Amino acid sequence: MNFKSSYFVLLNSYLKLFHVKLALPKPINKDNLMNLTNPKHFLNVKDYSVSQEIFELLYDENMDMLITNPQPSLDKLPSYYESVDYISHTDGNKSLFEKAYQFVKSIALKNKIKLINSQSSKGRILDIGAGVGDFLSIAKNNGWQTIGIEPSDKAKNIAKKKGVSFVENLSELESNSFDVITMWHVLEHVPDLENQIKELKRLIKPFGTVIIAVPNFKSFDAHYYGNFWAAYDVPIHLWHFSKTAIKKLFAKEKLELVKVLPMKFDSFYVSLLSEKYKTGKLNFIKAFYIGLKSNWKGNQNSEYSSHIYVLKCSKN
Repeated sequence: MNFKSSYFVLLNSYLKLFHVKLALPKPINKDNLMNLTNPKHFLNVKDYSVSQEIFELLYDENMDMLITNPQPSLDKLPSYYESVDYISHTDGNKSLFEKAYQFVKSIALKNKIKLINSQSSKGRILDIGAGVGDFLSIAKNNGWQTIGIEPSDKAKNIAKKKGVSFVENLSELESNSFDVITMWHVLEHVPDLENQIKELKRLIKPFGTVIIAVPNFKSFDAHYYGNFWAAYDVPIHLWHFSKTAIKKLFAKEKLELVKVLPMKFDSFYVSLLSEKYKTGKLNFIKAFYIGLKSNWKGNQNSEYSSHIYVLKCSKN
């Protein structure tokens, strides 16, 4: 099972957990989508990795975010996750690309542990979309009490061998029971943002920390590649966030944005896929150059390819 198919299972699980019904495929009702005000055409983007279909990105100025339009029905959605461009949701370490991925992942995991340790004393942590459990395994060895949500049986079985514990759905968990909740590149796949954020607020302890990682459409690599930018990943990325969007969305539930951190490795991987979509080839040298330039630009304007958002819960 690759990342895309796993994300579909995760998405389907969210629909069941939150009792969300995804509408039949049709254009977004611009008058009834959260509190968006008159979203306007921003860009047409092709699903380069699977269907070759064209989707529209709508821009909402008030929220400073993009919305994929139309959004697929639940019946049709699985077909959009059948890509071979994503590394399998396993511990694969055979090909050169997989070896590079595992090396980068090991560095990223160390940085994630440093981040949670800097934000909270060691307590209970929930990882939504825990995958094969590497993050929770390291967190557990670091002294955290860990729980994961992961609907992929294949990934979950691998994680359990690493000592990771799971629950089947969020409704099993008590309110105000976690010191830290993490979602690493998951929020952009969730249909009902407001309901998801309400659940995060319900589960987090007063003064607890929520950590969200998502792509950033305001980065240099996004501007450079335009409609070839791989992190648009339509139609499975339903939402495309900016710092303003994250701040406003979470503020509704009294979750305050306190820190934004870069995910500098993302610019290289996203640029590599974007080069393939643009030229039909994996231009490693060009992708490395654009990724490097994107990070350099990010150092100047604080707009990186992906961001980690640290949010604090006010007293309930």
